[in-house]
Amino acid sequence: MSDTGFKLRLTQQANFQFLVEFLDTEIPPITTDEPPPLGENAGPNPSRMLAAAVANCLAASLMFALKKFKNEPDPVTVEVDVQMTRNEAKRLRVGAVDVAIKLGKPGAAFEHLDRVLAQFEDFCVVTQSVRDGFEVNVAVRDSEDVLLKG
Repeated sequence: MSDTGFKLRLTQQANFQFLVEFLDTEIPPITTDEPPPLGENAGPNPSRMLAAAVANCLAASLMFALKKFKNEPDPVTVEVDVQMTRNEAKRLRVGAVDVAIKLGKPGAAFEHLDRVLAQFEDFCVVTQSVRDGFEVNVAVRDSEDVLLKG
């Protein structure tokens, strides 16, 4: 990703459905939509996209940090639990995002794991950008379901 930014275009397709185009890449467009009663669930809504972005960024940052020390964490799986809340004005907001990352190997198989776990979140652009707005809780488990972080 460029340090200077990127460009998107959203074009309404029908009702609450938008075609999202990534203008500076060859990434194929996606459709976003709201769930009923507003939309038809023809694609993820913005809250789901935000949660996916947080989780994907954390997983990629963790994988990068592990691979930097020649570790192979594959396969990595991530589960996300999003809590929606209402603010003082009764407006719906993302209240918290719980991200559970599971590595494909036991914790003992990884070199420099303590160092990796201590710093990988700092390199996640999305998570660090949204943490001022809502809580992001992260847990990392190995293939034997041992809690490594969180």
